[in-house]
Amino acid sequence: RAALKLLQDPGGLMLPLAQALRETAEAVRPCRICGNLDTQDPCRICTDPTREQEVLCVVEGVSDLWALERAHVHRGLYHVLGGVLSALAGVGPGDLRITALLERVGAGEVREVILALPATVDGATTAHYLTDRLRPTGVTVTQLAQGVPMGGALDVMDDGTLAAALKARRPA
Repeated sequence: RAALKLLQDPGGLMLPLAQALRETAEAVRPCRICGNLDTQDPCRICTDPTREQEVLCVVEGVSDLWALERAHVHRGLYHVLGGVLSALAGVGPGDLRITALLERVGAGEVREVILALPATVDGATTAHYLTDRLRPTGVTVTQLAQGVPMGGALDVMDDGTLAAALKARRPA
């Protein structure tokens, strides 16, 4: 339907859209520090002096960074890995921005690394790998809580979510 609408008025809709996409493709680039996408490099997040410079949130991709920003829940900096480790997909440590992460932490300004990775086998594998690599630096490594979401009913949860929630229980 969208394509048909564009084709019905190419001069009024399709060509301006194509031009806007071209301009965006030319202007947006990855931040050399964190991997976010922005029209400036370093990005606006990395250059924001009001951010907590000592707290680094590691995410799989830019969409995860944007989701956290939309929710206004993290006021520190970010590091985009560009994926997660996956033996089945052939993604190893050299395919991700892990070396850049270790260099950032090694510079000595980071005191906490938050692993905000997906609650999947590959996400857990990546979190375990990163925790092992970060441990010698002395930085505090934390992970997002996992388990039953607000409003979630136990009878519709999968076994893995229920197991994670029970294992990560805390005092009431």
